[in-house]
Amino acid sequence: MDDEHEKNENENTYAWPRGATPSAMAQLEEWLAERGWEVDPTVYMAGTAGAAVQVRRVGAAWADGEAGLLILPAETVVWDGTRMRIAPRAAVPARCPAW
Repeated sequence: MDDEHEKNENENTYAWPRGATPSAMAQLEEWLAERGWEVDPTVYMAGTAGAAVQVRRVGAAWADGEAGLLILPAETVVWDGTRMRIAPRAAVPARCPAW
């Protein structure tokens, strides 16, 4: 892995970075392929924080009843051995500035 994508502590998670580069996309594709998943080539979304990617099981199609998973920039994906899901964000209490 390179500096563009921090290695995950858990091999069953993948943090999709903001402003992902082509090498980050290649790393995601490799990580997905090792788990029987792929980037859906029919869906592309770009935004100010970077690209969002739709992923699906290899060979799956919308007609199969499984739409896959949309990964937004800065989201972490968790693979449980069968399915992909977005990891919940850690609850961070809001702090108000002292008056």
